[in-house]
Amino acid sequence: MSRLLLAFAALLALTTPASAETRVPQKILFVGNSITSHGPKADIDWHGNWGMAATSLDKDYVHVVTKALAAKQGITPTIMVKNVADFERAHVGYDIVGKFADAAAFKADLVILCIGENVAALKTPEAQAKYQEQVTALLKTLKSNPKAQIVVRSSFWANTAKDTAMRQACETVGGSFVDISALSKDEKNYARSERPYKHAGVANHPGDRGMAAIAEEIVKVVK
Repeated sequence: MSRLLLAFAALLALTTPASAETRVPQKILFVGNSITSHGPKADIDWHGNWGMAATSLDKDYVHVVTKALAAKQGITPTIMVKNVADFERAHVGYDIVGKFADAAAFKADLVILCIGENVAALKTPEAQAKYQEQVTALLKTLKSNPKAQIVVRSSFWANTAKDTAMRQACETVGGSFVDISALSKDEKNYARSERPYKHAGVANHPGDRGMAAIAEEIVKVVK
């Protein structure tokens, strides 16, 4: 009997840590561009302070993802949202460590990177390789918590060169890549299909339906 008890205790010792290490993201870092977060800008007729062009804060993909994960795991995570459009536009030579020190200090256990739309066309293999290199460096910096799950989303405005570079960078750090290229093929996912906009750039962003679709694809890969 004592041997059976010891064997059972040993089994518990082996299985309990595995259960304890099941990922329940309590700190989520969202890194992106205007689709992720954009403050009011009157000259383009944008008056929100959330992901362009959702109709309200709770309908942008950041908050739809957060709400879905809270419902799924029973814990409302703390989030940090960072707009890094400047990295997209000038990623070559960008001070990643310095500019992302606050994000690294957050030590998220789930990092969601949603960029690419503002990156200039990668016209040569060298340009694509450099972008991949910089995204890899960015992901390594953001993964300040070694146990963090990394999720990288492809561009809403699908682009083979950019998306391939981001996929390969994601694979380098052991992340989960989310391909949303099909979403831009459906006009109903654009804000312009939901309501009129004075500025074509804003109208070309995902609307409430597009935001929900992006969120759905991201939530699918969160472990």
